[in-house]
Amino acid sequence: MSFTPFKLAISAEMVFLDLPFTERVKRIHALGFSVEIWNWTTKDIQALAATGADFTSMTGYISGNLTDPEDIRQLLDSAQESLTVAAQLGCPSLNLHGTGLGDQGLPVKPVAQTTGRMWLNACKTLEKIAHLGEDAGRVFLLENLNTEVDHPGTPFARADDTLALIEAVGSPHLKMNLDLYHAQIGEGNLIELIQRAGSAIGEIQVADVPGRMEPGTGEIHYPAIARALFGMGYSGVVGLEGWASGDSEVALERFRQAFTLDG
Repeated sequence: MSFTPFKLAISAEMVFLDLPFTERVKRIHALGFSVEIWNWTTKDIQALAATGADFTSMTGYISGNLTDPEDIRQLLDSAQESLTVAAQLGCPSLNLHGTGLGDQGLPVKPVAQTTGRMWLNACKTLEKIAHLGEDAGRVFLLENLNTEVDHPGTPFARADDTLALIEAVGSPHLKMNLDLYHAQIGEGNLIELIQRAGSAIGEIQVADVPGRMEPGTGEIHYPAIARALFGMGYSGVVGLEGWASGDSEVALERFRQAFTLDG
């Protein structure tokens, strides 16, 4: 007998692109998936809440970064605003990056090299973020990114970097959004990576390499990833943050099949 031990979610930013955003959310919900969104400031939050969809993740800030005093204040203030929206949507997790991202995912303030002081500031900032999450009963997720293809100049981007920061903070309200598309490009050795991250994982995001499309379109053998996650006791969110190679509904079904196990 086949079963899916994970909560499967879809980024509404990347599929059903011919539909208005709220209609995308309705379609994803109707197909039995949870929903993830990016920048909430461009959305009709009341309309999204009215869809009845299960929202698992949303971007947890508007501007700012982890290291520069004025930008830290912006990050904390916008994280607080984001928590208010998360409550409206019933969304348990809010996503963060090593720095603010602008157009095409490029860092607003690119960094050539992270210094020791930047690491210390990032850790202190994330401690404050975790306290905000604790007060609101939410979890912030720090996502790893790749700097080779999609996000050059982003500090704290590697999975090893994000994991080190999360372990240093040591709060259940700050976890890792382990994006395996980004990790495959930047680091590889994915099964060893997820096992090393272990309880620090708050969500797994996926797309295939190259192309950032649904499982089965590239080099990552996602059924093996699914077995490894199940074997280590992970039963949380697995989110498809990738483009559809063709028909969006077919792409979602391929994603579901990749994370369906034989009993």
